[in-house]
Amino acid sequence: MLERDRFYENRARFRLLENQRAYHSLLRHYYSLTVPPGMRVLELGCGLGDLLATVRPKFGLGIDFSATIIDLAKARHPGLNFLNTEAASINFNEKFDYIIASDLINDLPDVQAFFESLQNVSNPKTRLVLNFYNTLWRPVLRVAEVLGAKAPTPPQSWLSVQDVRNLLALAGWEVVRSETRILWPLRTPLLGGSLNRWMAPLLKHFCLTQFLIARPSVQPEREGSVSVVIPARNESGNIESAVQRVPDMGLATEIIFIEGNSTDDTWQQILAVRDKYPHRNIQAFQQSGRGKGNAVREGFERSKGDVLMIVDADLTVPPEELPKFYRALASGRSDFVNGVRLVYPMEQKSMQFLNMLANKAFGICFSWILGQSIKDTLCGTKVLWREDYNLIAENRHFFGDFDPFGDFDLLFGAARLNLKIVDLPIRYQARTYGETNISRWKHGWLLLRMVFFAARRIRFLKSPCK
Repeated sequence: MLERDRFYENRARFRLLENQRAYHSLLRHYYSLTVPPGMRVLELGCGLGDLLATVRPKFGLGIDFSATIIDLAKARHPGLNFLNTEAASINFNEKFDYIIASDLINDLPDVQAFFESLQNVSNPKTRLVLNFYNTLWRPVLRVAEVLGAKAPTPPQSWLSVQDVRNLLALAGWEVVRSETRILWPLRTPLLGGSLNRWMAPLLKHFCLTQFLIARPSVQPEREGSVSVVIPARNESGNIESAVQRVPDMGLATEIIFIEGNSTDDTWQQILAVRDKYPHRNIQAFQQSGRGKGNAVREGFERSKGDVLMIVDADLTVPPEELPKFYRALASGRSDFVNGVRLVYPMEQKSMQFLNMLANKAFGICFSWILGQSIKDTLCGTKVLWREDYNLIAENRHFFGDFDPFGDFDLLFGAARLNLKIVDLPIRYQARTYGETNISRWKHGWLLLRMVFFAARRIRFLKSPCK
């Protein structure tokens, strides 16, 4: 250990030069897109603190065992906090929203013990974000050290993704997302930016850096009040049935109808049903904008529940299934519950064959883009905690406010916040009243545009290095 300490102390004077290399610029860029701003962030093995500063924390604490490095970091980033201690022996009462361990675990003598120690500074919402080298690059990095293109390191542990997943599981963490980045770690005009943006997502097994995002696997059960938001346009014949079929859940349940520019008497039916069932907590509003996405956002803004649910007024997703969604969320097994229509057999005429093929294709695309399994993107039933929705709304500028459906606004936001998304299969039923508000070709084209937009914002990221 003394030799290791001396090695890093001697290397400290070269850290500023190392931080200017393309590889570290790329890491800072990717972390800035992974960790939302305004969080409480702990970085272990923080070096000069440049990465910690890049994620713009509300409170940032950097830890490094090199006293020289810590002194340099304090001078470089006076608005952040730094502590000179071993990353593997942290022991204090602070809790953090995000914990960063960048290129650290290969240098630790006991990775499992390190992961276990992080539970002391975590809460159920904490996300651990770490990156480490792909073992395939081991000979390349060795040659780079010899040639002076990479800083030398003491003997390292070379861990595979499966090794790290296993160690995380043993230490009480579960992986939420995994991805690979950086196909070309050198600052090469045109070539580097093109390879890292367009080719790296397609050649994931050959990328230099593995990223894993994990949360504590033991999650407490929670109870809360529930708001069920029902966007309704030309659904007059389904309103009373919706009220009759939505069960009471959690500590209390409110039903919020958002009527959207109907040409039938949907609004009158909503008011009549509200008066007919005074024992149910029914709220009725007419949306100020257009489209389901706007209706969902306005419904969430007016809701008072701890748990937010969406149910389409066509009732093709049976409201009787909603307690399953509530239990999946309240149990801690999920942060975001996404309904899936494509598992169980459907009623005849509930979904046309071409629509089913398109939904399956879009599910495959978005699963790859978001880094989590999303089998059905357009099922109208989605459930999440209000506190998480508030964060999605605060970070909406990252993707923009353009989603006419509302589904992608939530899915993209959940992925941005590294929430654990769980698919919940339901039995999809045929309409009993009215006609669908979805146009196959018009909305299909919008979905294709959404795929390309999401791919550019999440997978094919523009590189900061030219």
